Amino acid sequence: MIIICISGVIYSTFHCYVKVYVHLYSQKGESRALSLQKGVYYVGIQLCSAITILYIQLFDRRKDDEFRAFVKRVTMSDFFKIIMISAVGSNAFFTALWTSYEIRYRLFRLLELSEFFFVSICTSELAMKIYVDSTGYWKDGYNILDVVIFIIMFLPYIFRKLLGKQFIYLHIADGIQSLRILKLISYSRGIRTMITAVGQTVYTVASVLLLLFLLMYIFGVLGFCLFGSPDTGDYDNWGNLAVAFFTLFSLATVDGWTDLQKQLDNRSFALSRAFTIVFILLAAFIFLNMFVGVMIMHTEDSIKKFERELMLERKMTIMEEKQVILQRQQEEVSRLMHMQKNADCKSFSELVENFKKTLRHTDPMVLDDFGTSLPFIDIYFSTLDYQDMTIHKLQELYYEIAHVLGLMLEDLPQKKPQSLEEVDEK
Repeated sequence: MIIICISGVIYSTFHCYVKVYVHLYSQKGESRALSLQKGVYYVGIQLCSAITILYIQLFDRRKDDEFRAFVKRVTMSDFFKIIMISAVGSNAFFTALWTSYEIRYRLFRLLELSEFFFVSICTSELAMKIYVDSTGYWKDGYNILDVVIFIIMFLPYIFRKLLGKQFIYLHIADGIQSLRILKLISYSRGIRTMITAVGQTVYTVASVLLLLFLLMYIFGVLGFCLFGSPDTGDYDNWGNLAVAFFTLFSLATVDGWTDLQKQLDNRSFALSRAFTIVFILLAAFIFLNMFVGVMIMHTEDSIKKFERELMLERKMTIMEEKQVILQRQQEEVSRLMHMQKNADCKSFSELVENFKKTLRHTDPMVLDDFGTSLPFIDIYFSTLDYQDMTIHKLQELYYEIAHVLGLMLEDLPQKKPQSLEEVDEK
């Protein structure tokens, strides 16, 4: 904020200086006054930039680690991210309104105010991040993208002030302001993951596109020779290699291929249908599907990697919270040991009992015992289920054994019982 204030004061001083001198020199000629205004504006912008960079470098050498850590926490906080996302989103909304000449005329002041608000926030963000880490900031590609967007932001103002409103490329500078919405990339991890997936497919996709180009080159030359005759051929679609490439691209995307084929059929080319079918099969159904498949595979890999990173971050967060709780418990125990020396308790057990009375059910506790861990409980319940199943099977086996023994007893031959007289004789 100090940097912004210093730059604003200097620029305002030069602005007043320009107004005074333009008024004084306006009598000597309008062209001279205009050139003087442009020159002083340019000098003022350069001076503000130089002072800003010098201030950053000098201020960066100060050993203010506490304030630097505070600014870093601010830039990394969720609230700061919400502010930046809201600012970018609102600027995109006002840019959409700006495309309507009627709305631009009615809400001119509101659009100017929103533009000033967005530029101020982006300037503050850039200054804070460079202040936190002036060296490491330039090592991140997304930070370089933010700097490029920041420079693009000032191109319309620079062109209007230095080159005038009649500059022929001024509409291009206004059009590329739509790139501002790319600042959302640095604040969206999902978008960064998708960009990483696209970047990983560059070499594979380049190989597929090279094969497709070779195929189009072969069929382009072949189509020119077959159908590109100026007299009897389709000269508008196959008259030269460039036009043939455009026609083959339409066939590859299967967009309007029936009209192209109808024009060839009207000229009674014998091989036109075979030519069209073979190229569409190779280009549309093989190479384009291969291109989509490569993109899907790398996207899935990036999504899995992203999920693993999220899981690792959750584990690290849980470990940090656990360490905090353990440290707090150790501090409590140390405090109890210190209190024991100055307290009236007879023993440490009595002190612990008194401490238990102050505990609440909502107090967090860390259970490091193996028997209380979730994996052990899961395995223990699974073991009990297997034990119940084993007992059930043993019971069924015992019933079957008893049933078989009963059948065996029924099949045994039965002996007649001896009378009492026979027993007496024996």
